[in-house]
Amino acid sequence: MAAPHDSSPAAAVPSLPSLGGRRSSYRERVADALRAALIAGELLPGEVYSAPALAARFGVSATPVREAMLDLAKEGLVDAVPNKGFRVTEVSDRQLDEYTHVRALIEIPTVAALATTADPVSLEALRPAALEIVTAAVAGDLIAYVEADTRFHLGLLALAGNSHLVEVVRGLRARARLYGLTALATSGRLLASAEEHLELLDALLARDERAVHEVMTRHLGHVRGLWASAPE
Repeated sequence: MAAPHDSSPAAAVPSLPSLGGRRSSYRERVADALRAALIAGELLPGEVYSAPALAARFGVSATPVREAMLDLAKEGLVDAVPNKGFRVTEVSDRQLDEYTHVRALIEIPTVAALATTADPVSLEALRPAALEIVTAAVAGDLIAYVEADTRFHLGLLALAGNSHLVEVVRGLRARARLYGLTALATSGRLLASAEEHLELLDALLARDERAVHEVMTRHLGHVRGLWASAPE
């Protein structure tokens, strides 16, 4: 078992993102910064991090950090370790393959069907999110990328009118993990995937079900590499 990272606050989590700006409460801002650290690989799978050490790094009290970590635990990103802190959960290649397989079974036919059923106005309302994904990929803003990507995909699935389906996919996305995006952003693969959101939206608006199926199949085929920084 890895020891809690609390011997040196400054060294506990190198180069953690700042807490500036986006959220209104310390708890939410700390949660955002922790997600960013997970994305960048600065919080390592299997390692245990104490709330006091992370709090010292952020310059806040341990309470909002502990609350933020509990939020991340609900998302499946960390596990609470009694009297020690929080362990970053590990995801195996097999688990990633299983999550991707289930998402494909749900999302590909559901989204393809929207080519004939979705209201064009509702589809067009998703374009700002699709553009935000591309902008975030270009800027290398991984938190903005994840937030816009989540809004786009869950908003698209919501058009099918099945809220339970949306929640199932939300959970699968959380379990699939986020770290590894930094390398993909610098390699250009993240931008290529980002642009597929616009391609998908255009195919839906053109009522081209075959094209929608093809884009969704290709896009979900990238998921394992995108979220796990593993070869496709």
